[in-house]
Amino acid sequence: MNHAIRFHETGGPEVLRWEAVDVPPPAAGEVTLRQHAVGLNFIDTYHRSGLYPVPLPSGIGLEGAGEVTAVGEGVTELRVGDRVAYAGGPIGAYAQQRNMPADRLVKLPEAISFDQGAAMMLQGMTAQYLLRQTYRVQPGDTILIHAAAGGVGLIACQWAKALGATVIGTVGSDEKAALAKAHGCDHTILYNREKFADRLREITGGKGVPVVYDSIGKDTFMDSLSCLRPRGMMVTYGNATGPVAPFDLSLLAKMGSLFVTRPTLFGYAAERADLVAMANELFDVVSSGKVKIEVRQRYALADAAEAHRDLEARKTTGSTVLDPA
Repeated sequence: MNHAIRFHETGGPEVLRWEAVDVPPPAAGEVTLRQHAVGLNFIDTYHRSGLYPVPLPSGIGLEGAGEVTAVGEGVTELRVGDRVAYAGGPIGAYAQQRNMPADRLVKLPEAISFDQGAAMMLQGMTAQYLLRQTYRVQPGDTILIHAAAGGVGLIACQWAKALGATVIGTVGSDEKAALAKAHGCDHTILYNREKFADRLREITGGKGVPVVYDSIGKDTFMDSLSCLRPRGMMVTYGNATGPVAPFDLSLLAKMGSLFVTRPTLFGYAAERADLVAMANELFDVVSSGKVKIEVRQRYALADAAEAHRDLEARKTTGSTVLDPA
C-alpha cells in the first residue's frame, strides 16, 4: 500500500500524519512516479503552519526525484523507466508514489543521483533565479547571502564564487561558518555575536553591496537594506523568522534609490521552457563540479515531523532528504 504524509489542520509538526493513500492510473498529461527521494524545504513548514494557506486536507512537499512507472494519454516526452526530478509543485511530494503533470518534470542526468536530484531541484533552481536572473551576479561583485550554511545558501555560495563574486554570508554558529567557508563563502558573519550590517560595512570599506539575498524575513530585513549601496537590490525570498512588516516606501529613496523584490521559483519557472532552461543550467554547473550537492541529513519519510522540528530549530545544514522506502 502506498503511503504519504498528509495534514488535516494547520499547526506544528505534530499535525503531519503518515497515511495510506490510493494512487489512481495517471490521467491525460500525467505520469506515475515511484519516488526514490523527497526534498525537505522551509516552504513546507509554511504550508503546514498555515502561513501559506492550502486547501485541507492536503499532502505536503514540493520536490522529489524518482522513476516513471506509468504514462498517461498524450505524454510524449517521458517513458516508463525514465529518471526524473521536479520542484515547485503541485504540492504532495511527501509520498512513496504519486501522479505528476508530465510538463513539470525534467529528466535527471545519469551522473546525478536520485538523492542529489531531490536535494537540489528546489534549492538549486532558487539559486539559479537569484544569481542569474533576479540580480545577475557579475565577476567582481561583492554580495551578501543570509543563511549561508542553509540549503539554498551552500549552493548559492558555491555558484556565486564560480561566477567570480566575493561572498559574504551570515551564519548562526562557528560550525556553520566553517561549512559556509568550505563552500565558497569568503567572509562569514555570526549574526548572534555581531551586528551583520556593521560588519559588512567594515568588510566593504563602507561601500555596501549591490545585492542582498535574504531568506530570513522580518528579523533581518531593515538591517539588510542598510547593507546596500545606492541603487542596490534587496531580494527577499523567504520568511524563516516571519513575514516582513509593511514599511514606508519613501525609505527606499532616502537610503539611495533602492530596489526591493519578492521573487518565487513558481513565478520564474511557470513556463515549461523556462523550467527546462533553469534545470539544465543547474545540471551543468553541478556536473562540472563547480557546485557540489551534498545530502547532509536523512530521515525516513514517515518521520517527517521530526525533520520539520529540526529544520525549524536550525539544527540542519545544507540539504536534507526524506527516504520514502
